[in-house]
Amino acid sequence: MATINKFEDLEIWQEARNLSKEIFIISKETDLKLDYRFKEQIKSASASVMDNIAEGFERDGNLEFRQFLSIAKGSAGEVRSQIYRLFDYQYINEEKFLELKNKYEILSSKLKNFITYLNKKDFKGNKFQ
Repeated sequence: MATINKFEDLEIWQEARNLSKEIFIISKETDLKLDYRFKEQIKSASASVMDNIAEGFERDGNLEFRQFLSIAKGSAGEVRSQIYRLFDYQYINEEKFLELKNKYEILSSKLKNFITYLNKKDFKGNKFQ
């Protein structure tokens, strides 16, 4: 694996950012814009995925990074659950539902794989030396 010097270079962060943007667009362009509580909840959860990846990376160590990746993975699951509500409440059609659900499943899988990779590394972080 190539050395990554900033979180913006992480593919998982880039994907989380793109998905957060997709959720934001849905919140502006559909009747979700009228459902204030749900709109804010799903926007917050989708933003939490990318933000936790970034925060964990900036902690400069595998132990904390893995913890924040785990939180990001949990937030991705939360958004995936909320995508079902988007569909059930008829804010999105079935095609968009399946597309978003699939993208979040793939992102969750990538987060899990990255956590597994970091679990195999000895470096705990500067804070723990």
